[in-house]
Amino acid sequence: MPNVMLRNNAAGQLVFYVTKKDHEETVVSLEFSGPGAWGGEIELSDGSRYYLEPFDQPPRLPLTVRVKRL
Repeated sequence: MPNVMLRNNAAGQLVFYVTKKDHEETVVSLEFSGPGAWGGEIELSDGSRYYLEPFDQPPRLPLTVRVKRL
């Protein structure tokens, strides 16, 4: 389970950064993105998918979390 950093770029897109691999991709879909839940399955622009345990509310970014590769 890698540690990743989630942040918004200058264009307002959610960016997913894998620290150990120095790899950055834009998030193209997030399973839950509303006020009741935020997280779940994440799909990146390169086609890879990860799972982030959902939060009750959208977190303040930037945020470092552990995710599971799907």
